[in-house]
Amino acid sequence: MKKVRWGVLSTARIGIEKVIPAMQLGRYCTINAIASRQLKKAQAAARHLNIEKAYGSYEELLADPHIDAVYISLPNHLHIAWAIKALNAGKHVLCEKPIGLSVAEAQKLLGVARKFPRLKVMEAFMYRLHPQWQWAKQTVKEGKIGKLLTIQSFFSYYNTDPENIRNKADTGGGGLMDIGCYCISLSRFIFGAEPRRVCSMMEEDPNMKIDRLSSAILEFRGGSSTFTCATQLVRYQRVNIFGNKGRIEIEIPFNAPSNQPCKAWYGDGNRIEEIVLKVCDQYTIQGDLFSRAVLEDSNTPVPLEDAVANMQVIEALIRSAGSGSWVNLKAESFI
Repeated sequence: MKKVRWGVLSTARIGIEKVIPAMQLGRYCTINAIASRQLKKAQAAARHLNIEKAYGSYEELLADPHIDAVYISLPNHLHIAWAIKALNAGKHVLCEKPIGLSVAEAQKLLGVARKFPRLKVMEAFMYRLHPQWQWAKQTVKEGKIGKLLTIQSFFSYYNTDPENIRNKADTGGGGLMDIGCYCISLSRFIFGAEPRRVCSMMEEDPNMKIDRLSSAILEFRGGSSTFTCATQLVRYQRVNIFGNKGRIEIEIPFNAPSNQPCKAWYGDGNRIEEIVLKVCDQYTIQGDLFSRAVLEDSNTPVPLEDAVANMQVIEALIRSAGSGSWVNLKAESFI
């Protein structure tokens, strides 16, 4: 069976602990190389994960003719630049979220990607490919909750380490970029539309200057989504989806465990049914689906245009928090 030969840019924790081991279990993936700015780090990661090649620079990996695709887990402010370099080197790109720091950056990548129509580019929102979200989307689509009216989501963790990349404002840190982006993405996914306007409030850490607590309202045509994300609260995550005839609750919506079944609940006002999903790894699913798109020259599970649209909402929420008022979103299609 043919497999896509992957290279990894960065020895970030998310890649080492989650994404790479999961992709190594995939039917259509093989991890052939890893790169770091420090060769010793790359070599240590390669030994730990049984990866054949280790490079002391990202450029060396991109120059390897035996690498078909790259997974980018670099800090947020480096996503766009290295995604573009990878495309110019003839590599397919799976890039961690958020795709960039602004709509302008995301549009720049989209413009470059369109010059390479046979190369696949996707933002790595792995949660959306998990069976629990596919079930939720289908349940809403089939009208089992009646008319979709509102979504409520919450995502938080506690991290006050000033040296952690998530707490560095100049590299795209903060709660909205790190985890609020999930709440935005899932809302757009379930509604199957873009919000018409948004408003938000943000509390800034006085020392690190990153948003540590953000709450927002997204207004869709015929419905709404509200969420809170925080980086200095007790760890928690939950999503509730409400219609006029039923509701869906997802227990672990984003960091779905790979070693135990996931649970969701469906209620119609009279009864509550527990849905138990089979054990799976959403990172393995993501890697395989992307790799199949490469091998079959088909569309990626989520188009790059979706990443640009998500960034548009993030940017609008930042403007709203600054102005203290609603912000209308452009009726713009990125497709």
